[in-house]
Amino acid sequence: MALIKSISGIRGTIGGRTGDTLNPLDIVKFTTAYATFIKRKAPLSPPEGGRIVVGRDGRISGPMVRDIVCGTLVGMGYEVVDIGLATTPTTELAVRWHEADGGIIITASHNPTQWNALKLLNSEGEFLTAADGAEVLRIAEAEDFDYAPVEQLGRVIFDDTMNRRHVESVLQLRLADVEAIRKRHFRVCADTINSVGGIILPQLFEALGASCEILNGECNGHFAHNPEPLEKNLQGIMQRMRQGGFDLGVVVDPDVDRLAFICEDGTMFGEEYTLVAVADYVLEKEKLRNGGDGMLTTVSNLSSTRALRDVTEKYGGQYAAAAVGEVNVTTKMKQVGAVIGGEGNGGVIYPESHYGRDALVGIALFLSSLAQKGCTASELRRTFPDYQIAKNRIDLTPETDVDAILVKVKEMFAKDPQATVNDIDGVKIDFPDCWVHLRKSNTEPIIRVYSEALSMEQADELGKRLMQVVYDMQTA
Repeated sequence: MALIKSISGIRGTIGGRTGDTLNPLDIVKFTTAYATFIKRKAPLSPPEGGRIVVGRDGRISGPMVRDIVCGTLVGMGYEVVDIGLATTPTTELAVRWHEADGGIIITASHNPTQWNALKLLNSEGEFLTAADGAEVLRIAEAEDFDYAPVEQLGRVIFDDTMNRRHVESVLQLRLADVEAIRKRHFRVCADTINSVGGIILPQLFEALGASCEILNGECNGHFAHNPEPLEKNLQGIMQRMRQGGFDLGVVVDPDVDRLAFICEDGTMFGEEYTLVAVADYVLEKEKLRNGGDGMLTTVSNLSSTRALRDVTEKYGGQYAAAAVGEVNVTTKMKQVGAVIGGEGNGGVIYPESHYGRDALVGIALFLSSLAQKGCTASELRRTFPDYQIAKNRIDLTPETDVDAILVKVKEMFAKDPQATVNDIDGVKIDFPDCWVHLRKSNTEPIIRVYSEALSMEQADELGKRLMQVVYDMQTA
């Protein structure tokens, strides 16, 4: 498996031949390139500046990667704040709390155990922009960097308080109704997939007065199942929920920025509907707070469910779409002043906390909604539109001009009076009762085809109809 280099960092599998995987040589090179980039933006040295936060998830390779990253940053003259085992949102917040110049998160998110990655943050604790990420890749490719002289080497300091502070910050959110949650005495079952969720979620539930049973709670990196929080991977916790005794099932990925819920009867709430439910609660409260005045705005990426738009418009608000990718969503949120946003993969971004996907924030706001409404998770789910998303792909030859194909698709449907076309990220075609989104992969010669309708059959049929359009173009 080749090393994958993108604007947000690098990722790959651990072990194997140099150049094909995420190996110590590449870790040093890309950490150095990132530190060089940060130094050019903030050219100070300790104690006046030059501080970078490092956190990691529970992966087996985590200690090895951390040691290399921290040692490299010391060699660049930085003060390194090692916060240890920490979620992605915890690390993002820690950058701000430590007034650091940046941060590195050692995590491969939902990828299997043999993967790891370096995710790169700016001084706001947010992912680098496309331009900044491209500059880091340029520096790495050119090896355009120098290390600090021996008298100016940095140091590593340790801070194991960030998990506690993260929990405390969630409890202090204006719309986190901690009192109402505690009065409900929720019984929760959580699958933390043998990573950092097993450390921080018990602290959160205890603070919220909820009893909790943790599945796969040992933070050892030996994932008990595929760590992506999709229904096909969650049969264990779904079965445990069907046995009864719980109000809610909670599932996170290894770095705890994605969040999925399971209803009290063992059925999936729907990962796409994590953001929808939290947004519904936030919009309702903000509308009441504003006395109905002012436009409330939400944002998600183009491949996320239309239900967020429906819920937003129910409160008289306005929905805006962003290109796929967390940094694109947060950029759009800032542009339109969104009160809530995120991605349909269970990523909740609540600006009052920070501009990053945060499962802890999502849990607190979701439980607040359940507590105030006095309903069950399944009852809450039935209050939302019920859309279904089908995911397909078109395999292409390496020489295929994908951009030309997408332009032709756009031109074809631009003439359809029933269709609205958006081309900020591939081509998305909105129809009155459904949509389809085609976007090319950045890593392989394929077009991803996502489609949504009121039934899975309709969604799949729409997606395959567009796939046939592309096939016909190729043979024309």
